[in-house]
Amino acid sequence: MTGWKAEEKWGWAMKKEIWRYIDSGNGSPAFNMALDEALLDWHSEGKIPPIIRFYGWEPASLSIGYFQKIEKEIDMEAVKKHELGFVRRPTGGRGVLHEHELTYSVIVSEEHPEMPKTVTEAYRVISEGVLRGFQNLGLEAYFAVPRTDEEKNALKSPRSAVCFDAPSWYELVVEGRKVAGSAQTRQKGVILQHGAILLDLDEDKLFSLFKYPNERVKERMQKAFKTKAVAIKEISGRTVEMDEAKKAFKAGFEEGLNIELEPYTLTDEEMDYVLNLAKTKYESDEWNFKR
Repeated sequence: MTGWKAEEKWGWAMKKEIWRYIDSGNGSPAFNMALDEALLDWHSEGKIPPIIRFYGWEPASLSIGYFQKIEKEIDMEAVKKHELGFVRRPTGGRGVLHEHELTYSVIVSEEHPEMPKTVTEAYRVISEGVLRGFQNLGLEAYFAVPRTDEEKNALKSPRSAVCFDAPSWYELVVEGRKVAGSAQTRQKGVILQHGAILLDLDEDKLFSLFKYPNERVKERMQKAFKTKAVAIKEISGRTVEMDEAKKAFKAGFEEGLNIELEPYTLTDEEMDYVLNLAKTKYESDEWNFKR
């Protein structure tokens, strides 16, 4: 299924692998997770090449990691009060408020020649595209690797239910603060990595969605959060519109992964499959509230 296209550069031919590109626009939380799962399935069956997808959320939504315990960590009353959508992701990680952001997903075989075998190294390779996207917006982004024992231990048992509060390997950082949160799963021989690129952030709303031992702990965590995470608007001092972000990160993935992206449109049959999966799985309490 892999396509190749030769391009002349400085008189010698460079071959770039062609991946597919989907901009699915704003979708419900259930639709967004169902489409990611469907693309993973279709890629595992050899029906589609590797794919990069951009999307948004309508309504704004809270997604939680596959292993998170709702009763212990999430304030569902606050989720309802803010009229947010809600879904459990098939990937791990912590809670993410999807509001002012560009969300991406990357679907590629574990056997792809450019994909390292370990999760952390594959994460670094895929995230190179995100890194280039930030640089395309004029931001000095880089990868931070946890070095101290304390930082490494924090990876194993993050104290917070909030995604952007928890450190991870090869964190994408601008001026010392986290600018993108990503999560990865491997199923059926396929890597699915999806992540949130913060264009703006309502911190008070975010922190209202989680449970804390007491108000003092909440205040302390929110104060610490300001030193750890940041949205593009705050760090760049300007509003980056969605179209500008998509253009920067699409080019970033092409540069970072040395690929060419060709638009892909779902067939009616594929769309029906996704809508059915959204309804039967990701809208169900059985899936979302199973822990």
